[in-house]
Amino acid sequence: MRLAMIGLGRMGANIARRLMRGGHEVVAFDRDAKAIEALAAEGATAAASLDDVAAKLESPRIFWVMLPAGEPTEATVTALLDLAGLGDIIIDGGNSFYKDDIRRAKACAEKQVRYVDVGTSGGVWGLERGYCMMIGGEKDAVDLLDPVFDTLAPGLGTVARTAAREKKPDEDPRAEKGYIHAGPPGSGHFVKMVHNGIEYGLMQAYAEGFDVLKGRASERLAEDERFDLNLTDIAEVWRRGSVISSWLLDLSAAALAEDPALDHFSGHVADSGEGHWTIDAAMEEAVPVHVLSAALFARYRSRMDHTFGEKLLSAMRFGFGGHVELPQ
Repeated sequence: MRLAMIGLGRMGANIARRLMRGGHEVVAFDRDAKAIEALAAEGATAAASLDDVAAKLESPRIFWVMLPAGEPTEATVTALLDLAGLGDIIIDGGNSFYKDDIRRAKACAEKQVRYVDVGTSGGVWGLERGYCMMIGGEKDAVDLLDPVFDTLAPGLGTVARTAAREKKPDEDPRAEKGYIHAGPPGSGHFVKMVHNGIEYGLMQAYAEGFDVLKGRASERLAEDERFDLNLTDIAEVWRRGSVISSWLLDLSAAALAEDPALDHFSGHVADSGEGHWTIDAAMEEAVPVHVLSAALFARYRSRMDHTFGEKLLSAMRFGFGGHVELPQ
């Protein structure tokens, strides 16, 4: 398929690369001319403006927007809506607020333009590993885009199949490949929002646990109760057969092996919005989310004082997303 990738940052450029490797044609556009040139050198078609993007696509035109949530995405979707025609598709693959998707989808529908929101997980490793995608939109648009999603997804890979699911051949096979059609517009980003809220909680659990391990060497404790524990080895052994093994633990082990004191990380931990939105959604639904809310507030507190655990949070964020949080 031929589609446009608008926004060639860490995620957008690698999504475009994976699509091209899978045989799709990509029209590339970004405000940074060097980013366009780099992708064009790898086989993409360069575009000089959004108008140029539209001119280089064929109906139904597919515009994939991969920009920061908020004004950058809002302004670009608004501009594309002026360029799009009957049956064209606008995709927002960033981390937008799901209620914005619902509003944009209605505006698109008034012009008979289709809108699809794609919650995308995979970070800087997605080019090689593939992207887990949670998709919202009308069925006809999502079905049309299936070859794109199938190329981007990890596929079955080496992950063990869920036994009960394997016995039900009528189950949607897309989930096992790493992507789902979650529901109508907004639902994809809603599912990704909760995914990120859970991510906050998981990361915080590891951070607090390693803080406890590190604190066992404190002189406040009786001498025979102090342990000078090797955190690098602990992270490594937990990766192998432990019930708490995970990709986040893999990233933690890699960071500790390279820099046991985590001096390369500030401990100042940012939040990208989804954690906050998850708490808001829980409040709307009257659902208690003790762990997720505590994890969000811990990130707020990290901007005032930094623990070893918060440095580990920074290390994990750098590992999966390339987020750079330097010592201050």
